[in-house]
Amino acid sequence: MSLVFRNLLKKVGSGAHTHQDLTRAEAAMALKLMLEQTATPAQIGAFLIAHRIKRPTTAEMAGMLDTYQELGPKVAAIESASPVMILSQPYDGRDRTFPLSPLTALVLASAGIPVLQHGGDRMPTKEGVPLIDLWRALGVDWSRVPLEQVSICLAKAHLGFVYLPRHFPAAQGLVPYREQIGKRPPIATLELIWNPYQGASHLVAGFVHPPTETIIRDALYLHGVQEFTTVKGLEGSCDLPRERTAIIGLGRHQPEPWQRLRLHPQDYGMNSSNIPWTTLSEAGEAMQQVLTGEPHPLTASVLWNSGFYLWQGGKAATLTEGMALSQDLLCSGTVRQHCQRLQAVVEQL
Repeated sequence: MSLVFRNLLKKVGSGAHTHQDLTRAEAAMALKLMLEQTATPAQIGAFLIAHRIKRPTTAEMAGMLDTYQELGPKVAAIESASPVMILSQPYDGRDRTFPLSPLTALVLASAGIPVLQHGGDRMPTKEGVPLIDLWRALGVDWSRVPLEQVSICLAKAHLGFVYLPRHFPAAQGLVPYREQIGKRPPIATLELIWNPYQGASHLVAGFVHPPTETIIRDALYLHGVQEFTTVKGLEGSCDLPRERTAIIGLGRHQPEPWQRLRLHPQDYGMNSSNIPWTTLSEAGEAMQQVLTGEPHPLTASVLWNSGFYLWQGGKAATLTEGMALSQDLLCSGTVRQHCQRLQAVVEQL
């Protein structure tokens, strides 16, 4: 099979003028051979950097997603009035701005919107703070939860997490190559659109560059996904910025299949600098202050972000109402109590 992979490598790595794009099936095969370590280490490293230089196509990204869906872990569907929201984040974390995703997920969960996330430990190339460490700072260690128990946690506490090293060791096996090639490979984009949940869901994917958003959108369309959201968020995440206009793509069944949404923070009294990232210990203290209702600059960013997702999740008719609901949930102690409930559920599992 290494000969098969060599032919695929030759197609993507033949240079600017002679390279060829892979078909969807070929891209799926290439990733499968890498995940199964059938390709040699030299071939894997060469493919990842050559594919980055060539730039992935929509069909290639759809094919790689085929393989993740075939080989990756699967979280069983739960009974829920709301689709599970998949808040995807770059696996290599954040190092400039404060990640809002865990607190946003807690707000949504306390309002009845289940949230599923996935990721691993600190990862090249950025080596920023990963979601798993932020959750630990909140008293929730997802690395201890077996895969079959993730759906139970999702049903009981409206929150779940797929931990790459434990639940998808084949994908974890490609992490060292990121350090060795020194560049983020196209599978970093794949991770933003991978959805391990088996029931009704709403995927949210962040992006930095417009061409990446186009690939994300069209690859999801090839997979028959119609309900999703893209966000030009903080450091490629799905966290809404406050110092600039939030550029958002809405993939919807009706009334139009694709809509562009631009939210100006100043229109909602939310224009300000984004909260900078400092240390994990300080982040833990800040998140606890938000949960307990103590004044903190982070609170406004959480209201802005969670208000948007409450709106998109159908719990509020407008963004303004979503921010008001988020504030009520935080000020009443509902979100803090839900965090405590989540801690108890995870401990039991």
